[in-house]
Amino acid sequence: MSENIKTKVIVGGAIALLATAAISVVATLSVTSGTSKDTDIVTMKGNTVTVSEFYDYVKTNSSAQQSMLELVVRDVLEEKYGSKVSGDDVQKLYDEQTASLGSNVETALSSYGYTVESFKAVLRNGLLQDYAIEKAAKKELTDEVYQAAYDEYTPEVTAQIIKLDEEAKAKEVLEKASADGADFTQLAKDNSTDTATKEDGGKVTFDSTATEYPTEVKEAIFKLKDGEVGESVVEVVDAYGTTSFYVVKLNEKKSKSEKWEDYKDILTDWIVEQKKSDSAFAQQVIANELTAANVKVKDSAFQSVFSQYITTSSSTSSSSSSSSEASSSESSSSSSEASSSEE
Repeated sequence: MSENIKTKVIVGGAIALLATAAISVVATLSVTSGTSKDTDIVTMKGNTVTVSEFYDYVKTNSSAQQSMLELVVRDVLEEKYGSKVSGDDVQKLYDEQTASLGSNVETALSSYGYTVESFKAVLRNGLLQDYAIEKAAKKELTDEVYQAAYDEYTPEVTAQIIKLDEEAKAKEVLEKASADGADFTQLAKDNSTDTATKEDGGKVTFDSTATEYPTEVKEAIFKLKDGEVGESVVEVVDAYGTTSFYVVKLNEKKSKSEKWEDYKDILTDWIVEQKKSDSAFAQQVIANELTAANVKVKDSAFQSVFSQYITTSSSTSSSSSSSSEASSSESSSSSSEASSSEE
């Protein structure tokens, strides 16, 4: 799926990218709430397919089970935090996600099974989950947490980068950039493949919380002194497996205050974003929300998919069974030992 129309929804113990449409099974399963279970969905010569028949047919499908989980998470979060996510918030995210599609938005969405409205519904669900996670993350902000983040934080630097596609070319440019009197700005304009910085001579400004530049590039620049060019080419492999090579230079590094309080707003955003990227934390937040909403799974077909978030009767039975087996084993062992002792 195009990067522009991806949205994250927390399911299955991780941050899962919803790369397909909102599965039609969700609508089918939810229709039972307002329709008789024996209502005909399809009729044919000599037979019919009712809501209950279709429900029984699809409920053991993993996609249907996952959709039920998403539906319940959506309803729980909508009930609790619905007022915190506005239509304008959804529209803004929608515009950002579809900006590059131009007039082909509906066609592009349709190719992945979405309508405009169903895609906005998925985006809203993602925003609700983001809100819940952010709220939980902020509850954990203590002085100790801030101090730990401060220790890892590097204040803003101004630097220059030259991005190249070939290592040999990068080494050639590095040699020129390292020479006395080298014009790094002109070298960037003449050689860089980074269209975002090329025309400005490769100039960039960022701190350690920035996400728009590769970690390897940031770390290489942070190690330099003002006015220094990196001694070696920085190799970066992106998420798609494409390798790029960077020549870097530090122009100026801001001094770091001795008090974390001076960076509190920056550190707050940084910590919260890290929590949002932590799948284990995100899963626990959703688990807590489902537990607080007293979610109970009545159909055993869905107990497995919910068991990663809440205690279901299935997991309880399994636990009880294990306890019973353990007790039985201990009892048998004790009896055997007693018999042996009597002999």
